[in-house]
Amino acid sequence: MTREEIIKTVNGALAEEFELDPAAMKPEANFFTDLGLDSLDAVDMVIVLEQAFKIKIRTNYEVGKIITLGDLYNYIEELVKQQPNA
Repeated sequence: MTREEIIKTVNGALAEEFELDPAAMKPEANFFTDLGLDSLDAVDMVIVLEQAFKIKIRTNYEVGKIITLGDLYNYIEELVKQQPNA
């Protein structure tokens, strides 16, 4: 899966789940201050992304560093690369 495909999948899943404006979904967009998500939305986001990518997102230290969409793209890209069929 290419980075462009990851970005498209992440943006599509999050825009649909949280009714976000696709124009606001830029790599530098902060989940809380720019996109208006809260901590409960973060839990829902994990579930949505696990389903979209068929991966398991562990709530570890690395997840806590994800603040922007760009951070999320990078994190998902690394998880996808670690999949046996990647």
